[in-house]
Amino acid sequence: MLQYEKLVLGELQTNCYLIWETATKETLIIDPADDGVGISEIIESKQLKPVAILATHGHFDHVMGALDLKLIYNIPFYCSSLDQFLLDRQAETAKHFLKHNIKVPNFRQIDVDLDKTDKVSFLELIKLPGHTPGSVGFYNKENGWLFSGDVIFEDMVGRTDTKYGSKEDLNKSIIQIKKLGEVTIFPGHGNNFEL
Repeated sequence: MLQYEKLVLGELQTNCYLIWETATKETLIIDPADDGVGISEIIESKQLKPVAILATHGHFDHVMGALDLKLIYNIPFYCSSLDQFLLDRQAETAKHFLKHNIKVPNFRQIDVDLDKTDKVSFLELIKLPGHTPGSVGFYNKENGWLFSGDVIFEDMVGRTDTKYGSKEDLNKSIIQIKKLGEVTIFPGHGNNFEL
């Protein structure tokens, strides 16, 4: 049986998810936002056993906590190499979107390329480009859960108004999500919702 906890973190109110197997406490950390230490405190309070950090995409507000979690738990960071350029530009994009300077970890290393796998532990990987080239979703068929990052939200679809965004790819990704049938969407920001 799986359980999850949603944490809302950072100036952009990014959703970080802890999802774990009840029997083993094996835990995946999805989109660690900007507070790896705070996330680790919750992990410790629940006596969870983190095994991987997963990024739905490479935007700074979804990955800044990854370095602290890697250092604390010595676990791998999973991200699409198609979003490597976003990891390389975290400080620049953080300043652009937040309108002020913030301290951004100098963290760019992907341990496991999500373009070269289709499953992470108990979650299936679904490639969902459009918002970024490397956007992915993490799906658990048994529960009908899809952790979708910034591809789709309760009342709108993700942004594609960047040089690297693609409305055409995003529309194809939304169609792919709808083909899953009844699913609970766990987005990168905002409320969970049924699709």
